[in-house]
Amino acid sequence: MRFKTIAFTLAALAAFSGAAHADTVNLVTNGDFTNATTGQFQANANNSVANAQVAGWTSTGYNFVFAANGGDDNSYLQLWSSKNGGVGTLANSPTGGNYIGADGAFQTGAISQTINGLVAGQQYSVSFDWAAAQQKGFDGQTTEQWAVDLSGKALTTSSTSTTAQKTGVYTDANHSSSSWMHETMTFTATSTSEVLSFLAIGTPTGKPPFSLLDGVSMVAAVPEPSEWAMLFAGLGLVGFMARRRKN
Repeated sequence: MRFKTIAFTLAALAAFSGAAHADTVNLVTNGDFTNATTGQFQANANNSVANAQVAGWTSTGYNFVFAANGGDDNSYLQLWSSKNGGVGTLANSPTGGNYIGADGAFQTGAISQTINGLVAGQQYSVSFDWAAAQQKGFDGQTTEQWAVDLSGKALTTSSTSTTAQKTGVYTDANHSSSSWMHETMTFTATSTSEVLSFLAIGTPTGKPPFSLLDGVSMVAAVPEPSEWAMLFAGLGLVGFMARRRKN
């Protein structure tokens, strides 16, 4: 009986350990947009701008791929910063490489990717870095946010943004941009394959508000401390019952 109890305990711990290891696997392909060319990332892009190619992702809106240090000095579209007469610095994203810039008020359309290998009913954490900016050549205050969708459930950055502004959206001053912010959202998969999408939402029309995106990851949600406590309590009870039976 003792041998069976030990075997059961080891098997349970191995299962939880394996689950914890699986939590660290990023299910998103090219979440930092490293494998991409810069330019307009849209199916019917303007012929005067190079069509960006982004491995693993598709786009239907007025969206762009910017290189590091490229959002405020490229030839096809610039975002305001002190480098081109705006206010403040358009900082590199936390990953330091390419990032997405999406107009939230003109020809809006999501960038999306099909995520495979999911478990129906399992919770997943979607994390990403984002910022707000305004297109150079336009004036006025703007607002920006992202709507993130998985399994037909959409969440917006307004609900959990790690910034002082938690009033619904990020408000960007005239000719400026925000610092980068980190966001984590929790979704429950409904099938083994789901579409993960990001849609920029901004105001007002005609003052191009741009939402920036980088560092996208999706992992199985880590078990809560209470779940680990329940496991060890259960194992302790099994051991106690086994010992009692032996006596």
